[in-house]
Amino acid sequence: MQAQLQVQPQVPLRLPSAVYAACLIPFVCSSLSGCNSKSEASPSPSILSVSTAPAAIRPISRELQIAAVFQPFQEVDLHGKVSGYIRRINVDIGDRVHQGEVLATLEVPELQAQVLGADAGVARSQSDIARLKNEIARAEANYAASHANYQRLKAAAEQQPGLIAAQELDDAEAHDRAAAAQVDAAKSAAKAGEETLGISRADLQRVHTMAGYASITAPFNGVVTMRYADTGSLIPAGTSNSANVQPVVRLAQSDLLRLRLPIPEEDVPLVKEGSEVKVRVPATGQTFTGKVVLYTRNVSDTTRTMLTDVDVKNPDLLLTPGMYANASFQLQHKDNALVIPAAAVLHGDHTIVWVVDQTGHAQSRTVTLGMASANAQEIAAGLNPGDQVIVGGQSALQAGQAVHAVPAHMDLVDYKDQAEGGR
Repeated sequence: MQAQLQVQPQVPLRLPSAVYAACLIPFVCSSLSGCNSKSEASPSPSILSVSTAPAAIRPISRELQIAAVFQPFQEVDLHGKVSGYIRRINVDIGDRVHQGEVLATLEVPELQAQVLGADAGVARSQSDIARLKNEIARAEANYAASHANYQRLKAAAEQQPGLIAAQELDDAEAHDRAAAAQVDAAKSAAKAGEETLGISRADLQRVHTMAGYASITAPFNGVVTMRYADTGSLIPAGTSNSANVQPVVRLAQSDLLRLRLPIPEEDVPLVKEGSEVKVRVPATGQTFTGKVVLYTRNVSDTTRTMLTDVDVKNPDLLLTPGMYANASFQLQHKDNALVIPAAAVLHGDHTIVWVVDQTGHAQSRTVTLGMASANAQEIAAGLNPGDQVIVGGQSALQAGQAVHAVPAHMDLVDYKDQAEGGR
């Protein structure tokens, strides 16, 4: 009898659910732990990053910067005071000259003739005076003889009446009086001769002075900036009424240059005569020191500015008239001020500054402003040294909002140099 083999159907193995869960938990936890470690490396997307800078005690200056163009301290077109032809011109454009140096010489023939005539007039007057002095001497000698004769006859007639005829005595007296009159006439003529000599000498001095105008000289140390004429050119007298009188050269004093600057009305009280001014010249890349020398003491009705002159010494002629310059006035200065970047200040109904508190939250502070420079602002009240002020993105902030402070880029907070005078 054959035995029958029965195959029982296989039943799938089922684990209890608790056991399954226990096996699954380690895997899930391992995966989650990896995710958590990655998320902790960066701030939550809900935290806003803001640029900050510290409020610090440092110097601050209020400066006024004005662009202008250098002008020569003085400049003049030189004319001939007398009309004539240029006999010789001694300078050209760019030449440095000294006061009194002859720049050009004019040929004026009529003046030379006048000088000769005046010389002759003086010589003639001197000769006349010498002749008149001799006449005075002769007249005085004649008077002395006539007077002595008259006195002798008069004395004899008084001692012995009838000894001298009356007619003879009268004639002697008449000669005496005539001789005295001749002396007076000679002296009067000599006096007139002296006056004529004085007139002749004055005329000679005048024509010599006019002849001196034929030499055109430098009235001050300077540089020839224009030359209008050449040898042989006819130069009309500078005293002519014509508006087109041709000058010979133009002379400018460039060893001292001047800036004429319009000072805004609100800054006028802070500008003082003698104050130093820093002058930056872009063409040379250098900064020079100028000085306030004068101002109009009058504010223009149209521009609301006061013209102020600043002189800059230029002994080496490194600078030239026409160059651009940036003048910087230090109007106010404080050595120890609480200073923040100007970008941190918001103006509205109240002046506020946003700060990051010690818990990392943004808070607004109402502040009182002090002195301001181009990039920096003094805080008179409302902040303390070390407070981290927010310098960008303030419009998106809300009070108490969590923020991530990031030190501002240097070009946002580099206000120290500006506060110290813009060096």
